[in-house]
Amino acid sequence: MIAIGSDHGGFELKEKVVAHLKERGFEVKDFGTYENKSCDYPVFGRAVAKSVAAGEAEKGIVICTTGLGISMTANKIKGIRCAVCSDTVSAKLTRLHNDANVLSMGAGIIGENLAISIVDTFLDTEFSGEERHARRIRLIEEEE
Repeated sequence: MIAIGSDHGGFELKEKVVAHLKERGFEVKDFGTYENKSCDYPVFGRAVAKSVAAGEAEKGIVICTTGLGISMTANKIKGIRCAVCSDTVSAKLTRLHNDANVLSMGAGIIGENLAISIVDTFLDTEFSGEERHARRIRLIEEEE
């Protein structure tokens, strides 16, 4: 299952990503928001991150206007490695090298087509498992 959430700034892009994920056959848990009305991104970033950290969702996707604030919120949850990606190379490398488990995007930064490509790259790329990358992840986790 993929957990997803956004604030009002990411709502429209979230809806498009959800439709795309369902077309690809993914089960999706949408943590909201469910409308364009102004709301607080930490509520939705936290819900997605907690779902991933608890093992309820395999991966998470969070979206706000920039992708920054909601990623900061997600990264406060133990066990979460959330990366803001605005291109497919970053999405690929954060999976290969960092084993990121939550993707953050900025709806005001990237368009729908690029967002879909980033999502696909993120979800389709496996962690490399290389020792140097595993060691670095353990070093990150020491700070939790």
